[in-house]
Amino acid sequence: MEKAMLIVAWSPSGSLTAFFDADVFRSILSIFITYAFLNLLQATLDIILSWHCWKSLKFTQILRYLLKFAVAGAWAVVLPIGYSSSVQNPTGLLKFFSSWARDWRNQSFYNYAVALYLLPNILAAVLFFLPPLRRHIERSNWRIVTLFMCRKDNSGKPEATYILPLVAPTKIIMEMPISNYQWHEFFPHVTHNIGVVIAIWAPIVLIRTLGMLRSRFESVPSAFSNRLMPSGNEDAKEKGQLVDEALERKNIANFSQVWNGFINSMRLEDLISNRDKDLLFVPYSSEDVTVVQWPPFLLASKIPIALDMAKDFTGKADDDLFRKIKSDDYMYSAVIECYETLRDIITGLLEEEEDKMIVNHICKEVDSSIQQRKFLTTFRMSGLPFLSERLEKFLKLLQAEGENVDNSMRQIINVLQDIMEIITQDVMINGHAILEQAHYTDGANVKKEQRFQKLKIDLRHNTSRREKAWIEKVVRLHLLLTVKESAINVPQNLEARRRITFFANSLFMNMPRAPKVRNMLSFSVLTPYYKEDVLYSDEELTKENEDGISILFYLKKIYPVRGMMYYREALDLQCFLETAGDGAVFEDYQTSALSENDEQAHPASDDRAQALADLKFTYVVSCQVYGAQKISNESREKSCYNNILKLMLTYPSLRIAYIDTTEEQVKGKPKKTYYSVLVKGGDKWDEEIYRIKLPGPPTDIGEGKPENQNHAIIFTRGEALQTIDMNQDNYFEEAFKMRNVLEEFLKNRRGHRKPTILGLREHIFTGSVSSLAWFMSNQETSFVTIGQRILANPLRVRFHYGHPDIFDRIFHITRGGISKASKVINLSEDIFAGYNSTMRGGFITHHEYIQVGKGRDVGMNQISLFEAKVSNGNGEQTLSRDVYRLGRRFDFYRMLSFYFTTVGFYFSSMVTVLTVYVFLYGRMYMVMSGLENEILENPAIHENKAFEEALATQSVFQLGLLLVLPMIMEIGLEKGFRSALGDLIIMQLQLASVFFTFQLGTKAHYYGRTILHGGSKYRATGRGFVVFHAKFSENYRLYSHSHFVKGLELLILLIVYGVYGQSYRSSNLYFFITLSMWFLVASWLFAPFIFNPSSFDWQKTVDDWTDWKRWMGNRGGIGIAPDKSWESWWNEEQEHLKHTVIRGRIIEIILALRFLIYQYGVVYHLDIAHHSKSLLVYGLSWIVMVTVLLVLKMVSMGRRRFGTDFQLMFRILKALLFLGFMSVMTVLFVVCGLTISDLFAAILAFLPTGWALLVIGQACRPMFKGLGFWESIMELGRAYDYIMGLVIFMPIAILSWFPFVSEFQTRLLFNQAFSRGLQISMILAGRKDNTEESRKERPDKPSASQVHTRN
Repeated sequence: MEKAMLIVAWSPSGSLTAFFDADVFRSILSIFITYAFLNLLQATLDIILSWHCWKSLKFTQILRYLLKFAVAGAWAVVLPIGYSSSVQNPTGLLKFFSSWARDWRNQSFYNYAVALYLLPNILAAVLFFLPPLRRHIERSNWRIVTLFMCRKDNSGKPEATYILPLVAPTKIIMEMPISNYQWHEFFPHVTHNIGVVIAIWAPIVLIRTLGMLRSRFESVPSAFSNRLMPSGNEDAKEKGQLVDEALERKNIANFSQVWNGFINSMRLEDLISNRDKDLLFVPYSSEDVTVVQWPPFLLASKIPIALDMAKDFTGKADDDLFRKIKSDDYMYSAVIECYETLRDIITGLLEEEEDKMIVNHICKEVDSSIQQRKFLTTFRMSGLPFLSERLEKFLKLLQAEGENVDNSMRQIINVLQDIMEIITQDVMINGHAILEQAHYTDGANVKKEQRFQKLKIDLRHNTSRREKAWIEKVVRLHLLLTVKESAINVPQNLEARRRITFFANSLFMNMPRAPKVRNMLSFSVLTPYYKEDVLYSDEELTKENEDGISILFYLKKIYPVRGMMYYREALDLQCFLETAGDGAVFEDYQTSALSENDEQAHPASDDRAQALADLKFTYVVSCQVYGAQKISNESREKSCYNNILKLMLTYPSLRIAYIDTTEEQVKGKPKKTYYSVLVKGGDKWDEEIYRIKLPGPPTDIGEGKPENQNHAIIFTRGEALQTIDMNQDNYFEEAFKMRNVLEEFLKNRRGHRKPTILGLREHIFTGSVSSLAWFMSNQETSFVTIGQRILANPLRVRFHYGHPDIFDRIFHITRGGISKASKVINLSEDIFAGYNSTMRGGFITHHEYIQVGKGRDVGMNQISLFEAKVSNGNGEQTLSRDVYRLGRRFDFYRMLSFYFTTVGFYFSSMVTVLTVYVFLYGRMYMVMSGLENEILENPAIHENKAFEEALATQSVFQLGLLLVLPMIMEIGLEKGFRSALGDLIIMQLQLASVFFTFQLGTKAHYYGRTILHGGSKYRATGRGFVVFHAKFSENYRLYSHSHFVKGLELLILLIVYGVYGQSYRSSNLYFFITLSMWFLVASWLFAPFIFNPSSFDWQKTVDDWTDWKRWMGNRGGIGIAPDKSWESWWNEEQEHLKHTVIRGRIIEIILALRFLIYQYGVVYHLDIAHHSKSLLVYGLSWIVMVTVLLVLKMVSMGRRRFGTDFQLMFRILKALLFLGFMSVMTVLFVVCGLTISDLFAAILAFLPTGWALLVIGQACRPMFKGLGFWESIMELGRAYDYIMGLVIFMPIAILSWFPFVSEFQTRLLFNQAFSRGLQISMILAGRKDNTEESRKERPDKPSASQVHTRN
């Protein structure tokens, strides 16, 4: 396709109408010859790359490879011969093939040949529109079918942008005669300036809120009953019964149990305050109130507004006032509830019957006046505000916890008497009659006594169920009278608001109806665990790091406590709602569960509910080293064991699976035997349940994490299995939807296929730690929401991208399990589970109505290690059979979707980086050869801007903006596009483009290295307390080869291009093009330090320099860690070259030859060369290079041999070398015409050459070791690392002199945390808050909200 477009663009007209020109159309027909040669190349590569596997292949498979090669070779001969016969005046190769054709000189022959050649493609297209027939043929076991079903033509759409504008200037360049070269040109007589054309064209070829909840909350209970409760209401409808008020009350009571459990969980997690909790609570019992009792945050300000409305009402008709109040449903509910609750509170507080009689008379008067529509004539509205003030004080006194009971009693009595006096004297017109009636008994007047003096003040401290309900009424009524906040401001915590909003919105999403607990699918949760921290002890919580910050402080500010055992709590509550009677539903579930009377009344019901929950849910944590930790004497290992045991004793549903190693005597010799063991918590210790003998150590056979899952999967139970990682989270309200999502397994999808993997939405909860965490949170959120949503439907290429997906357990344990664990190739074991499920006929879906929390890496080094691991994994996927088989089995469109959403993304990242290299090396070739000057002198080229316009487009890719677009779309869908635009601006101000451009280099390096050499390995990112300063040596070790080397190479390219180039100097786009290149270089060289806390703090800079010098000077050896010695690190960095094949070594050497171009180009531009173009100039430069290397070798040998025992000899040697150097330089300056600029140019020339020799030496390590030159190669590598370290460290040291730089960096990194109240300045500067209040905050024992568990 690309060739056809080029032919059309190259035609005289350059438009699509040229397609109908006979000559142009004849040229277009040559694309089939190109296609034939590409197929021949593919068949050849298939044989070469699979040569080592031929021993294990069947004869028919080998025959298929050979036939494919033979057929491709035949077409590569036949099509050129046929095409040559259609050309009237053939030349060159066409004339040669035309002489073969002889009598075939018939134009129709080529047409027939093309039609026959395309016949398999036409057949494939027909089968594409007949999927059942295609699947039947592909699954056929007929030998003839399996033999010939070997063609899979993969086509793609090439990049055609900016092809046409480049055609005209390219034609001019090809016709230009160029003879004035500025270096020694090896091919001066090559026509059409092919080198310039390649340099120009190569880069082109490569290249919702809580405000909504307020209006919707009234329908939330009914939506909850329809979605999350079994279908009892529908049965009632089918019998013709109306859903009356009693049923609505029961729905609200059921909803209140879950809602209040949700709110309680957020309070335990310290996301909301006690006041927020009271505002969000829904009362359990509504029997005493005739209206629905909504949460106080919905009724906020309703009572004050109603009071003002009544006070200012000027009419006399009750209907007008009541109509205004009833127009707002929440206000009407608040008024009725306030009246009835106040009546119950006062009545419950009074002891004497006469006092109660007065209250009853007042209430009867109110009720009768409303019925008779005489309310405004019976009561004065002007007294209501004063009554409200006294009521507020009365309710506040009832809630007060004072030590002086008598004084409190007097105050309450006085205020209550004031209230009754206001009601009877100021509000009621005939209120005095009620008081007189209370003093008249049996027709006789009695002595008047002051009323309302005897109260049940002990009600406030009674813990019985009835008295607790009375206290709750007092608290709620006080909130109704006093709270002025709107619903949008409650709760204050953003995370709590997000969870409430998502839960409420999810009730209106399309989800299956919840079955009863006894009918739901049973499920297990499986978590692989290695040696992560489980619980923090008191000592670990309060221990301070080098900056004076404890883990307790860090956790209180950032991480709450949650866990997978919410599933069990949710099941217990669901069982309670289904088995409890009508009376129990209107009570607090926790209170009911702990009541002694309830236990006596319903012991069998509770036991059945517990047993049912145990049958439906099991949590298995695969702690592979639990057995070793149990017998270990190391304090940390013992602590991990005790913490895991504590969790088992706390949660009876928790099971621990581990690998146990024992020694047994076999034929008189000790032999290690391995068992997979399952234990549970007993009375005080763990109790073994099962023990299964294993054939060997599983974690040594395959990758650690997948094998850790595989050995424990046998202990899981039920029809479904959810995989949860150690960095994942759970929420109580989401656990309540688990039985809904499990029903998805029973729904038929395409072709009566049921899902085998259910994908769940994830929420990244670590986004508030730093700007980096925010970037990663947004990027990850876009992938796990809008990304996976599109992958599942309509693309149908969603796989398993890690936990928390839910597997059809029966389907997968009978088809290879959920984790492929082969060493290296299955490094990313998660996605291979999705591949396996799809290839075995499974169906993968994605569901947005349920979410699971996830903690992402928040430090620069953590993120880079994670990206490196994923890039390595994608490289191995590219080499795997699974990707090959899926590509063959998918239809054309699904295949393209599969490619671009998996390995294609990383391949495109690598090509993007390669495009930059190709562009700059092409520019350098044109500059150093002198072709650029010759071309720019041509007026036609000088006026043409096509080159600039075409090449400027790649700068957009280099800025990393494309990675931001998906997250902006997701933020726009979730929060609105105004918020998305604001976030985009803030991210750019916080240098998000620098971060994403840096990660582009990470992906390209590790993916490319895996493709070239293989040998990927698991990289532990480490999680936990990560807000700390990483030393310069640590950053250098991590990024030297992946970013610093490549960044400095591009830096030298830009310097050479800027010094010797004349291109685009008169163009407006010159600055934009070079700016993007410099931006890329700056990002790769300095991003690790920009995003490293305290990188520009002077004291830490000095410490980093000292540490780096020590690390560079330390000698390596056996057992020396890479972080202790440069030599150990340097050897570890070449680990991939030790295991690569000869093909990888050869390609590595070929790629290293590009560094020799610098020397060849620069030496001809030196003043000392005197414009000579002789090859002798280049030869003399090599003599200089060899001399420099020999001098360095002499100094190195002298240091080792004479540096200690013969210091005088060593100093004499250095003096002689210095004198010789000065003599040579003097001669060169005086006699040969050497200049200062030549010295700097020589650095640009010889540094890349030395690096080329170093890379070649590393690739040929066995040979150089045999020749005895390996020590020299190592010293050369040390010298280059010294130089690179100095170049990178100098700008950091200079900026560290200015204190404001460090402060600006801190604000830049932790802007989000500042806005959330996180005291990052304290964390980074090491300042301690020694105030008494701070010391009081540190408890003797951590509370539940301070202990961070990862389960």
